[in-house]
Amino acid sequence: MTAEAAAFGPYQVDQAIGHHVHTFFRGHPVERRRYTGGPITSRVPNFAIYAVGNGPRFDGWTYVTSGCSAAVHENGHGTEFVLSALHDEHSLMELLAMLAFYHAGPVSHRFDIGHTVPIGRPWLTGSSCDQVLFSLPYPYGPELETCEWPGGHARLLWILPITSAEATFRHRHGLDALEDRFEAGELNYTNPYRASVV
Repeated sequence: MTAEAAAFGPYQVDQAIGHHVHTFFRGHPVERRRYTGGPITSRVPNFAIYAVGNGPRFDGWTYVTSGCSAAVHENGHGTEFVLSALHDEHSLMELLAMLAFYHAGPVSHRFDIGHTVPIGRPWLTGSSCDQVLFSLPYPYGPELETCEWPGGHARLLWILPITSAEATFRHRHGLDALEDRFEAGELNYTNPYRASVV
């Protein structure tokens, strides 16, 4: 870690992420929520979630994690996560905390673009989406993807709930092929009851 990155601690990183979220989602209500349920704080002590309500950028809810990039990084460069939904749901904060906990564990658990993870339950009650895909934050454009601060940055990866069939298709045919299916099917990614594209 560089001296500059070391001087920019977890509190400052959280401030940078908060500023990034408020700036990008100008005109939206934004609330910083502490989440301490389960074991998350044992690996990500400063874990929080920025919950962003409806506004001009996005007609739904957006959740952005804070703390992962301070807990797990290489020379000040880490990862945070973005999740989209139609409504404000506490269970989505639980999902983000679970994924952040695993990401902050052994190196073999670190998430990156194209990774899929079973979540052990439906994304939301009644949904056939029981896995997630880590991707670029396409619905928001490239401006949201990188949050920079002195000596480091966080890359924000989008968490997209998918079906088991879609996860299998991605493993067999690759990420590009699955994303082509999403595009052809005009994926409604906030609809928990959507049909599988494969």
